[in-house]
Amino acid sequence: MKLRALIPLLAFIVLVILLAIGLTRDPKKIPSPLIGKPAPQFSLPAVLQPQQQVATADFIGKVALFNVWASWCAACREEHPLLVEFAKQYDTPIYGLNYKDQRADAIRWLEVFGNPYVNSAFDLQGTVGIDWGVYGVPETFLIDKKGIIRFKQIGPITMDVLNNEILPLIRQLEQES
Repeated sequence: MKLRALIPLLAFIVLVILLAIGLTRDPKKIPSPLIGKPAPQFSLPAVLQPQQQVATADFIGKVALFNVWASWCAACREEHPLLVEFAKQYDTPIYGLNYKDQRADAIRWLEVFGNPYVNSAFDLQGTVGIDWGVYGVPETFLIDKKGIIRFKQIGPITMDVLNNEILPLIRQLEQES
């Protein structure tokens, strides 16, 4: 009889422990199931030239960054100057995915803040973002020469992330055949 009375208390204690463990985790460290797998296939019109397509095939043969952004995203504005400087200083191309945005707003954003992208795909409905496992914007993926996703940054890229995670991995991937 006493054991039956303890079951709800034990269940409550287990739930509290699980909640406490969950609260100690960094939400930006959510592991992507796509790491180590081929980049999801897509083909979308470009933001600046809608008659031109941007596709996964554009990444093959080179190490590239794939940055998911939107003009309405405050964190994207925080990250954007770093991407512009990166594009000026390094040979690694940056491709963009303009996520759930209006084309005119995206074009204005690139005109005002600069365009670090070799090309940027226009994903009005967000379907490609869903295929890539995008939780929100910005998110950035590092893709190797074979089209395999090697790294995912949730949230804005910072100088710390760039210098300590992305650049060393780019150097390593550039050395691989």
